[in-house]
Amino acid sequence: MIDIHHHLIYGVDDGPPDLKTSLAMANESAQEGVTRIVCTPHASDEFPYKAGVINERFSELREQLSGVIELSLACDFHMTAENVFEAIDNPLRYSIDGKGYLLIEFGNTAIPPQMLDALYRLQSAGYTLIITHPERYPALQAHPEMLADFMRKGCLVQVTSSSLYGRFGKAAEALSNELLERNWIHFLATDAHNPKWRPPHLKKGFEYVAKKMGEETARRLCVTNPAAAIEGAKWPEQAEPVGLWNNVPLKFNLRKHQEPPPPAPKADPKTPRNPGAKSLWSRLFAR
Repeated sequence: MIDIHHHLIYGVDDGPPDLKTSLAMANESAQEGVTRIVCTPHASDEFPYKAGVINERFSELREQLSGVIELSLACDFHMTAENVFEAIDNPLRYSIDGKGYLLIEFGNTAIPPQMLDALYRLQSAGYTLIITHPERYPALQAHPEMLADFMRKGCLVQVTSSSLYGRFGKAAEALSNELLERNWIHFLATDAHNPKWRPPHLKKGFEYVAKKMGEETARRLCVTNPAAAIEGAKWPEQAEPVGLWNNVPLKFNLRKHQEPPPPAPKADPKTPRNPGAKSLWSRLFAR
């Protein structure tokens, strides 16, 4: 198996804090049957992508893990305006081994309408876009039809392995299983951050998919498709995505699985607003 989303590099984001933890995660992955890990440090406002440190520690890990597991380098690319500009100006820099497949992450609170334009700009720069863990975004849980729009525009989908069996809550479990049954998933990955609270468990997800959808599907999501992304190869033939092209609504019902949100805090009337301030997305699409 190949794990295309794994925060293995230590000390660069909210993943492992030290070399010892990184090595423990890699060895656990190898014991599960993973032959290659794609290291995906964040590129975000909170965790800027520090290429020098990342490359140095990636080389260190690759040397330490020689003969144990193979490594590739990519990025957990947050869709901020600055990141989009940077990726367009430096084609393929953040993609898996620089070969074109880019893992993209949306904000947790909202996905703005301009996102389709941003995705198009990245695709025009040569990227093949992989949407990471769509089942875990509240915006897509509430409006899963947005994911269908992104897929019809050519985006691929990566679901977190443990979402399928409930580790990220009932809503993520229900939506990820709906996507699985419709053949709307292209990759299964761990999004591992830590051996305890976000472990690198891909085998359980593989077995879950094999039992529910068959061994061929499990191999496609964990072996065949990830290998194509690693190699920058032509996209393999896929199972027909049920209901995607004829706009059949997903049967997923968020209200059945969602806890009521806490009451919104009251606005302070003394706090002035700045109607002239431009958001990052406003600047992006005014450029």
